Amino acid sequence: MHDAGPDTIDVLVADDQTLVRAGFRSIIEGEPDLRVVAEAGDGAQAVQAAARTRPDVVLMDIRMPGTDGLEATRRIAADPRLAGVRVVILTTFDLDEYVYAALRAGAAGFLLKDTEPTELLHAVRVAARGDALLAPAVTRRLIAEFADRIKEPPPTARLAGLTEREREVLAAVAAGLSNEELAARLVVSPATAKTHVSRVLAKLGARDRAQLVVIAYETGVVRPGWLS
Repeated sequence: MHDAGPDTIDVLVADDQTLVRAGFRSIIEGEPDLRVVAEAGDGAQAVQAAARTRPDVVLMDIRMPGTDGLEATRRIAADPRLAGVRVVILTTFDLDEYVYAALRAGAAGFLLKDTEPTELLHAVRVAARGDALLAPAVTRRLIAEFADRIKEPPPTARLAGLTEREREVLAAVAAGLSNEELAARLVVSPATAKTHVSRVLAKLGARDRAQLVVIAYETGVVRPGWLS
């Protein structure tokens, strides 16, 4: 354990396996800008610990006894006192059927349990700054899944307030593009790209970039082949 500075990222680790929690704690506590503020063995404990410690990031196992990670994520995302808490879902399978459900529940993204330590640390920092933790390969699968489920997306007034450029920004965010990649696609500066994303978030009342991904799928903004 190290002393927390003003820019320290506080992490809550929720997993029903003690050894898994210990492994994550060891990796996280080895970094000067990160610290583990609490651990939880199930979803109910995770919700309680989140309310008590107000962490920046929760590493949440999706499959736990009793209250699972999905329900715990929903409860955290629905609590206005925890608006700044970002949940990263931990899963054993990259084709986990719960990935979309986790995003819809309010998760900022997902991470494989067997990921390399450097990737884990990167994920925590990415989530803490409010970015969606979604690789393009993941979004391709989700787009394909939604193409099968929703042949003709229902008409929606949700996007009525967006300009054409903002719709393009929404689609790019849903495709997993970073602000830098978005800037290159739109031929604007990264600062301008970030401003565009902020405006889309505000207009749609979205919690974070991950929620924009869900909205884009559900409204048909993202189509198969967009990334090709």
